[in-house]
Amino acid sequence: MKALWTILLLVTSNIFMTFAWYGHLKLQEMKISSDWPIILVILFSWAIAFFEYCAQVPANRIGFIENGGPFNLMQLKVIQEVISLTVFTIVATVLFKGQPLQWNHLAAFLCLIMAVFFVFVK
Repeated sequence: MKALWTILLLVTSNIFMTFAWYGHLKLQEMKISSDWPIILVILFSWAIAFFEYCAQVPANRIGFIENGGPFNLMQLKVIQEVISLTVFTIVATVLFKGQPLQWNHLAAFLCLIMAVFFVFVK
């Protein structure tokens, strides 16, 4: 059950992270934030990133083996990276329609899946 909670919290965290890091670009594209000063863009992103941390920190605490979770530190990091790129890919292809997936992106994702496999091999 801790593994499931960890993964769900990491997905939630990465949704907020993706919007914190790239959402302002969509707002700019939509002419909502085009004339915002950079400090306002940063503060806007930080406000979103707060919720990222509200999910990321508990995910790592729940999932970490030394806290009774199922994952060691390396496993947590690799899982987080795969989730991060998966969420980013979905957001980029849905929100930013001009960003097509290419064969090299799929090859990179395959490498990440292999990284997950290798990090779990004893």
